[in-house]
Amino acid sequence: VQLVESGGGLVQAGGSLTLSCAASGFPFDEFAIGWFRQAPGKEREGIGCINTRDESTFSVDAVKGRFAITSDKQKNTVYLRMNDLISADTGVYFCAAVRWGCGYVDFHVSRLYDYWGQGTQVTVSS
Repeated sequence: VQLVESGGGLVQAGGSLTLSCAASGFPFDEFAIGWFRQAPGKEREGIGCINTRDESTFSVDAVKGRFAITSDKQKNTVYLRMNDLISADTGVYFCAAVRWGCGYVDFHVSRLYDYWGQGTQVTVSS
């Protein structure tokens, strides 16, 4: 099982980035993929999740309207499109997989996820 994030980097406030999470080694449509981030000195927090089977998504209020999660079943890849970035979005971004799906109540609970990527750094300069 492998999850590999890519696409991080340095961006100015107000800019955009798209992160990718390439999955392999498990049946893609039986899992949901969540996105988490960890800012310096803070705990890891959930951002959102997509159920790859029906592409339903959930996200936290802090990113609604700015971030979008999509999936490409042909490529076994999930994307996190981030617009209107602010300095508070700075951190290491992780994708994670949870079997059978994520829901509105618990999509942000990291301990429920089975597999994790190594993370990619996003830095937003003001």
